[in-house]
Amino acid sequence: MVNASESIEIDSSLVRRLIAAQFPQWADLPVRPVRHGGWDNRTFHLGDDLSVRLPSAASYALQVEKEQRWLPQLAAHLPLPIPAPVAMGRPGEGYPWPWSVYRWRYGEIATHAPIADLPAFAATLGEFLAALQRIDADGGPSPGQHNFFRGGPLTVYDHETRWALDALEGQIDTNATRSVWEAALAASWTGNPVWFHGDVSSGNLLVEGGCLTAVIDFGTSGVGDPACDLSIAWTMFSGDSREAFRAALPLDRGTWARGRGWTLWKAMIVAAEMPGTDRLEVEKSRRVIAEVLADHLRYG
Repeated sequence: MVNASESIEIDSSLVRRLIAAQFPQWADLPVRPVRHGGWDNRTFHLGDDLSVRLPSAASYALQVEKEQRWLPQLAAHLPLPIPAPVAMGRPGEGYPWPWSVYRWRYGEIATHAPIADLPAFAATLGEFLAALQRIDADGGPSPGQHNFFRGGPLTVYDHETRWALDALEGQIDTNATRSVWEAALAASWTGNPVWFHGDVSSGNLLVEGGCLTAVIDFGTSGVGDPACDLSIAWTMFSGDSREAFRAALPLDRGTWARGRGWTLWKAMIVAAEMPGTDRLEVEKSRRVIAEVLADHLRYG
């Protein structure tokens, strides 16, 4: 989470000034906000073929150089397009962090786009993640502050999870949820580090013609335990689509157990922090928790 004191005003005017000062070859291109520009970073169209992405706080700025370095190397080995860095900007014009210019990726995020065949979509995503995991991870960024320790041990989030369990007592089946969390902790990762995305969510999947066409936002990527990439199995998929996603990923039972743990952590802190504030998010989180509990009973 980011403290409000870390935030800074980021608007089209700032982007125009930064571009004019550092990349004058693009100074005449129009700048406009992207419709769904995200929270961790603010994204803007730069003409028709480029985008500008600026971290919204210091904790996200650590991700800029990582993406600039690694995305071009990953792209050559993946079956779907990913963000393509064009240039890296410096602090300036009152903006204190590095920032990026990317090729614009066309498509609508899966949160809002119609999907023609959800099981096929899920299988395509699973195949993409399997390909990502096969890429040589030597020298890649280990879990740390740059990605909020995604890909590391679940114990990092044990305190928050147990706080949420206490806060949700009487609202969810906390005994069953605690058992799933304990099973996730017990299934510790012992394999070699592999590449993971770190935030596989509908907002980071681009759709055209009802099909998955690109995966974006690698800010929380790194090398380590791929279990953190499995949450979408319960947040977006169910039934046949979840089975198609599972079948496309050659992962063991322990990794799926940890994937359920990652999903529970996020769903519970949302449900515990937001009651009475955003009922839709609270109800969605509780549905996710119920899906995870049912999945644990089925697969153990």
